[in-house]
Amino acid sequence: MRWTPGGSRKNLEDRRAQGGRGAGGMGMGMGRMGLGGAVVLLVLSLVFGQNLFTGGGVPAEPLPPGATGGVASESAEEADLVEFVNFVLNDAQEVWATVLPRYGTQYRDARLVLFRGAVQSGCGSASAAMGPFYCPLDERVYIDLGFYDELHRRFGAPGDFAQAYVLAHELGHHVQHIVGTDTRVRQLQESNPRQANELSVRLELQADCYAGVWANSTQQRQLLEAGDLNEALAAASAIGDDRIQTQTMGGVQPESFTHGTSEQRATWFGRGFETGSPDACDSFGQAI
Repeated sequence: MRWTPGGSRKNLEDRRAQGGRGAGGMGMGMGRMGLGGAVVLLVLSLVFGQNLFTGGGVPAEPLPPGATGGVASESAEEADLVEFVNFVLNDAQEVWATVLPRYGTQYRDARLVLFRGAVQSGCGSASAAMGPFYCPLDERVYIDLGFYDELHRRFGAPGDFAQAYVLAHELGHHVQHIVGTDTRVRQLQESNPRQANELSVRLELQADCYAGVWANSTQQRQLLEAGDLNEALAAASAIGDDRIQTQTMGGVQPESFTHGTSEQRATWFGRGFETGSPDACDSFGQAI
């Protein structure tokens, strides 16, 4: 992907120097949670009136805007990665700030929190083992950059556009929050718990599609390079429920899916990419 370092860091919070102090471990790996899995925990926390991120209690307060918790040591490679995710953050949000008003909604920026090991979010304490997640209670995306190594080594999805897809997916959850989709889904899950998993899958597939909408804009602006689209599709496929369950459990249990199959995730990302339109992302109004 063609990108330029040195962009504004107004929406970037670097908490890597904290090293996970004060955050309780989840004990739940990516094999169970998957990309965006914290959204599922948040929904369940709201349904049951209990903070399931920490096992109970009041959600922890995040650091104030602009707080960093000290200066993080980093390698040159990690410094470049920080520049890259900051570029994607800014670029994706600029796109949504243009797109959403066409649908009658003003976009407001999310913030990106970088951490190592564990972190305190507005949704409670969380471990890096959960993978990247979006917390609607504080409108922040949380990423331990070590996840990208896992995406490459464990899930076989290398490349900078695979990394960009991860962040664009989480910002897709922010778009859902702005327009109220996550609230409506929570209400539906409360009224019909048997459909909770299916509704979670539809929520995740829509976020994949929104990531594709942003990816379409990068193609229009000639930011894509050869192989970038395949990197994103490989990442979407790598974290499908069926593939993760096969790797970790030796079998597939469709009734427990929360994010969608590999084919579904790649398909919905592709819909957004091919059309460049949020209208194509109605995962709740059509078969998935």
